[in-house]
Order: sequence, then C-alpha cells, then structure tokens
Amino acid sequence: MSFASPQPAPVKPGDVLDGKYRVERVLGVGGMGVVVAATHVQLETRVALKFLLPEVLGHPQVVQRFAREARAAVQIQSEHVARVIDVSTLPTGSPYMVMEYLEGGDLSQALAKNGAMPVGQSVNYLLQACEAIAEAHALGIVHRDLKPANLFLARRAGRDPIVKVLDFGISKSGDGATSGLTQTSNVMGSPQYMSPEQMMSAKNVDARADIWALGVIVYELLTGAPPFVAESMPEIVFMVTQRDAPPLSEKRPDLPPALSRVIARALAREPAQRYANVLELARALAPFAPPRSEISIERIARLLGGPEKHPEPEPPVAERPPAGTITGAAADVADPSALDAPRRRRAPALIVAGIAVAGVIAWVALRGRHASETLHPVEATAPAPAAVNPPPAPAPVAPTPTATVVPPAPPPAAAPPPSASEDKPAKPTAASRTHASAKHSKPHAAPAPTPAAPAKAPEPPVQEPAKRKLNMELKD
Repeated sequence: MSFASPQPAPVKPGDVLDGKYRVERVLGVGGMGVVVAATHVQLETRVALKFLLPEVLGHPQVVQRFAREARAAVQIQSEHVARVIDVSTLPTGSPYMVMEYLEGGDLSQALAKNGAMPVGQSVNYLLQACEAIAEAHALGIVHRDLKPANLFLARRAGRDPIVKVLDFGISKSGDGATSGLTQTSNVMGSPQYMSPEQMMSAKNVDARADIWALGVIVYELLTGAPPFVAESMPEIVFMVTQRDAPPLSEKRPDLPPALSRVIARALAREPAQRYANVLELARALAPFAPPRSEISIERIARLLGGPEKHPEPEPPVAERPPAGTITGAAADVADPSALDAPRRRRAPALIVAGIAVAGVIAWVALRGRHASETLHPVEATAPAPAAVNPPPAPAPVAPTPTATVVPPAPPPAAAPPPSASEDKPAKPTAASRTHASAKHSKPHAAPAPTPAAPAKAPEPPVQEPAKRKLNMELKD
C-alpha cells in the first residue's frame, strides 16, 4: 500500500520505541496514518507500526476511532485480517499500534503490474476477503473503506499467498459512536468504491455498503478497472448515485453471463436490491471459484449463523435421497433395487439352496419313474398301474372280440356272428398268447394292455353260464 504524501512520519529510522521496537523504514502512508517497519529488539522479529498523521491528531474523535480500530482488529480473529500485537503511545501522546509484519503487495499493485486476473483467481481472493468482512459484520463492524489497496496479498513460505484485509480506520462500529472522520475527504473513503448511500450519509450505512465495495473490487479484478472512472470526485459521485454500473459483459464478453448477473446485483444502487449479507454474495460466487474456496464459504456461514451448505443446489447423490423417495420397509416393496446390503448378500445363498432342492426333487422323480418302468412287466396284472394311465385301457378291449370273430367250424345257418365272437374270447390260452406276443414284440408298449385285464376281469363269470348253455344247445 504505497501512497505519496507530503506529511512526514512521526518517527525516523533508528528510533527505539518503548525500549522494544527499533524503526527501520516507512512502508506506506494513507489518508489517516503511516505504517513503518520495525524490529522487536528482544525477540528479533519483524513487526509493523501504525501511527496517526500529525494533521489528524487535533481531532479527538480521530484518536478515539484509531483506538477503536485497534480493538476491532483484536476482536477479529480471522487469519485474513492483519493481527494486532500491542498498542502504545509516543512521548508526544500520539498513539500507535504494533501489527504483524506482512511481506508481499496489495491487489492494486498486482493489477497495475499484471492487469486483469482470471475468474478463479479473482473470486478466490474476494472470498478470502469475505471471510474477514463476515467476522467484522458479525461483531457489528462495517469496514466502509474496502478497495484493492486495502487487500494485501501476503507471501507465505511453501504456501499460496493469502489475502489480508487492512485499515479499519474509518470502520463503523455498532456501538452508536460517531466521529468527525466523515467530515473530510481524507477519511470518508475512496469515492470509486463507495456505495451511493455512503456518499449521501456515511453514518447511516450498514453491511450492504461493504457488499457494494466487494462488487466493485471483483469487477476491477476481472476487467482491470473499476466500473466508474472519472477525472474528478463530483463526476464519480454523480455516476455512482445516478447511473448503473456498466455490465461486466461489455468489457469481458468471454465471461459467463451468470457471473455478470451476480456482480450486477452486488452493484445495485438500491441497498434492498443487493445481497443481504456477505454469505449470500459468497454463495452466488461459489460456482466460479476454485474447489478449495468451499472452505471460505463454510467459514462465512458459521460466522453469520447460516447453514454451511447452500439450500438451493442439491447435495451429492449419496448424501440425500430425492424428494418423494420411499424409504424404510416400504422401499423394499416399492423398489426391489433398494434392498439393503445384508439381503443382497443372502440372495446368492438362497438361489443356491433353491437349485439344490430342485435337484433333489428331480432326482427323486426320476428314480420313481425308473422304478415303475422296471417293476411294470412283473406286476402287469396288478390293478395299481391301471390308475396311473387309464386312457389307453379301452384300446385293447375293442380288438379282442374282433380278433376271434370267425370260429373254426361254424354251422351255416345257426351260428350267428355274436355267438361265435363270444365263444372265442372264452379261451384263456388265446388271450394269454395274445398278451404274451404283445409283450415280446413291443416291450415298451406293455403298460398299454395291462389295464385291460383288470378292467374286463369281472365279465367272464357273468358270461360263463350263457356260454355253457349255448354250447349245450349246439350239441343237442
């Protein structure tokens, strides 16, 4: 944060303050104070000393604000705020604070050197700054002077640079205290980064004034210049209060339209149309940030009391079932694919057991069938096989009388065909020869005639008297 100023520092190189801090050189001068590098003589570590400029020491409110800045910096524990180590006063009564020493440069110097930055890098830097601002807002502190020059990019050994928010000098506290800092252009802030309402009344601003400034910063990081540029302060004030910021797409057509809409909302002239807090802005920028920036959003959510996860985008599929999904026992009925792991592990065992049972049943059935075929010729006359296969039984019965229709020597007139047909079946030897020949000629067809014998077994006793009477009449 290098600024040109005609005002000299209240100390010079070589001075030792409080017997502990030896002044080395001036690091930078701002509208209200000056920062010098020093060394702690006992610990031999580098520190930074911040003093008020002589021209503002005559304002008691300025001195109070300086002390309040030190207290605010101590309260904010974020790693993205320069840490305050100690506070003291010079022999002249001028206060100063001892801060951690930072090596690197601010974002205004990086822009002057390299120009516009890539989207991921720009959003990453802004989200780091949002961490510090979220903690300040949680404590009721509004920075009111956010700009690239107050976002220091500190180098770290073996790690990526880290953003540190500097200069809470004109911050507004929630304790209701007021000061005369807003009466001069030196302390009211930087016009190009001030919100319209801050230009109208710097005392009546809230956290949304910092939202505006953060929108201007990311706009400048992406394009290389702030949205409002003019040669004089009145022109800047007119443009900020009366005109909308030029769309980001006009200067960077290659950027996503969604990113342009996010920045346009942050730069809405009406505070009610902006993001309500830093968390909303951070979540809107999340899709354009590198993956590691999710940590910043989670920290901001914890600081501002919001949920750590954005409520709109759906979480990963494995985390939460879709809306309307049937869960529990009903899921097993409605969706077989939703079976739990133990049931899936038991399925193969059940399948194997089922196959084994089916094999045993098939084996028993085959064994029974084989046994029946083997025993059938021996039990051909038994009535049990007839129940097994009743349909073929009537087939052999019909041919039996037709096979013996012609008698050996029938009389020409007195031998009717029915009597002759009834005479021949009465001989058991012919029937037995017929069955025997059928068994030998067709071994596999033996079960067919088998049921015929039991079916007609009761008939011979009924016909036997009639046959003997007929034979006697023929003899007579």
